[in-house]
Amino acid sequence: MGEVKLVGTWVSPYTYRIKWALKLKGIAFDYIEEDLCNKSALLLQYNPIHKKVPVFFHGGKPICESMVIIEYIEEIWPHNPLLPTDPYERAMLRFWIKYAEDKGPSMWMVGEGQHKAEQNSLEMLKIIEEKALGDKKFFGGDNISMLDIVLGLGHWLGGEKLLEAHKLHRLHVWLKNFKQVPAIKEDLLDLDAMLAYLRRQREMSPATH
Repeated sequence: MGEVKLVGTWVSPYTYRIKWALKLKGIAFDYIEEDLCNKSALLLQYNPIHKKVPVFFHGGKPICESMVIIEYIEEIWPHNPLLPTDPYERAMLRFWIKYAEDKGPSMWMVGEGQHKAEQNSLEMLKIIEEKALGDKKFFGGDNISMLDIVLGLGHWLGGEKLLEAHKLHRLHVWLKNFKQVPAIKEDLLDLDAMLAYLRRQREMSPATH
């Protein structure tokens, strides 16, 4: 099927989306770590528009943007599907993916000290819990789907403590279950290491006035 490579960075949730999708499908790949403070010629050549990770290579052909990559992976390797086979269910899952993508990190901004933003975040999470998750183990039912992978962003933003504190029980259980799946657990960002890295980056950045 052609050689598979992934260019990413260890702190990026969008890189992990691709890693998780490939591992859930059992696809072997080579990983190339990118330094976004000193972008490589490879990154600039193959993602000249956004100059961001991830960049995915299949048979030497580059693809950018995490959701575009995951859709491509699903089409090329349909086993262990990340989308339902039923057209209506597939459309509904894509609806919730778009909802989560449009909201982005703002969905998880509870506890940031701004009352209106907190209320908006809680409302979004409640909608996801009630309308998209319901009583299922994962958003895909018994198995992880694309939507589970997208909402894995919550791990980066302290989601487990947030969900527990605000009594979003079903989402809290979902995130714990998600992080225990072997393909996810073996490749899950260490949050303490990430925070230490970000602190160092701020300290190294020149002061601005």
